[in-house]
Amino acid sequence: MNPAEFANIAKSERDFWWYRGMRTILFRMLDPFLEGRRIGRALEAGCGTGYLSHRLQTERHWPIIPMDISQEGLRYAREMGIERPVQGDVMELPFADAAFDVVMSMDVLPHLPRGEEHRAAREMARVLAPGGLLAVRAAALDILRSRHSAFAFERQRFTRRRLMGLVTGAGIRVLRCTYVNSLLLPVALAKFRLWEPLLRQAPASGVQPVAPWLDHLLYAPLALEAAWIAGGRGFPAGQSLVLVGEKMR
Repeated sequence: MNPAEFANIAKSERDFWWYRGMRTILFRMLDPFLEGRRIGRALEAGCGTGYLSHRLQTERHWPIIPMDISQEGLRYAREMGIERPVQGDVMELPFADAAFDVVMSMDVLPHLPRGEEHRAAREMARVLAPGGLLAVRAAALDILRSRHSAFAFERQRFTRRRLMGLVTGAGIRVLRCTYVNSLLLPVALAKFRLWEPLLRQAPASGVQPVAPWLDHLLYAPLALEAAWIAGGRGFPAGQSLVLVGEKMR
């Protein structure tokens, strides 16, 4: 990822509408599969600034290891007081086979060169214990590439079918997979396919604070999606994909 984006994320990850909404959606999907499970060890493969791992360590008391390839991201993690940060490559994880009960990877696969996602998926499956859970989020649909995509060094986006095929090929049974950030899809299409090409501006981060009223307005559709997803339903299209899978025994 573009190192310059870490500063934007670090300033916004706690309160920005997109991050708050996507965390809510993630756990509405993941929590039903966590019931009755003992999490002895967890990994966030590609933790960025480490904020999600920090939340899991402090609020849920997970024994989670935050790992990222970037020293810049890990610097923010250390400043946050996060425990056990590790530098490592998702395509060659520095951990033993079957070391974790849960592996999470949020928006990492889109930054890998096309074809290398298979190697990363195999590595995440390798370090996951049989019966362990994998949670992955990835940018969706090539038509939604934007100025932000270019700025963040995004190299690929996924369809539901391709993401499911990727993890299945690595030995993961898909429990749930749905598009998310779907209700704002018409707005995104208008912005990315009409407005941005018309302006022809240089790539720029989309992680920028907005007025509080707009932040609340943009968060509301994600909150509605989270409630819909908690009922076991999904969406046929959206700006991101969230997948929860289980390593086959």
